[in-house]
Amino acid sequence: MNSCGAGAEPAVEWSVVESAIGPLLLAATPAGLVSVAFHARPDVRDAALAQLRTRLGTEPVEAPGSPRLAEPIRRLAAYFAGERQDFGLELDWSLTAGFHREVLRELESGVPYGTVVGYGELAARVGRPEGAQAVGAAMGSNPLPLVVPCHRVVESDGGLGGFGGGLETKRQLLALEGVLPQPLF
Repeated sequence: MNSCGAGAEPAVEWSVVESAIGPLLLAATPAGLVSVAFHARPDVRDAALAQLRTRLGTEPVEAPGSPRLAEPIRRLAAYFAGERQDFGLELDWSLTAGFHREVLRELESGVPYGTVVGYGELAARVGRPEGAQAVGAAMGSNPLPLVVPCHRVVESDGGLGGFGGGLETKRQLLALEGVLPQPLF
């Protein structure tokens, strides 16, 4: 598979960047940020790149200095520094569709920094009040975690619920946003 013709821009550019929660793989297309992967050590990175290759039908190109990735990298750094509460990035939603896309778009636009929402409440917001489990599945398949803040979705009884980046990462993000107390050590 070729990612681009002679002289054309690659369809998918990616880079791994360090963050307060460990290495993140960021991937972008001309339409916007398409993927974020937590804990992007070599095995996770390789799996994420294989998924992008399969789902988007093109070879992702490593591009640490990519102009496409520059703004997402800046905004993530500002978020982790406590200087930014929203990302306001162009997003490429092509890795999600249907109900999952509807739920993720509602999450991205309707659950601001420093707040949480229950799985059932999020389901009700998209017109499927019985769909809490389906919302959980949408969170689990979120191709843009952190930027589309699935860490802000919690259980109705106050439990954290699941999280693809691991519960400790979810706790760290909710503490950063002031929802949970900062750990003592």
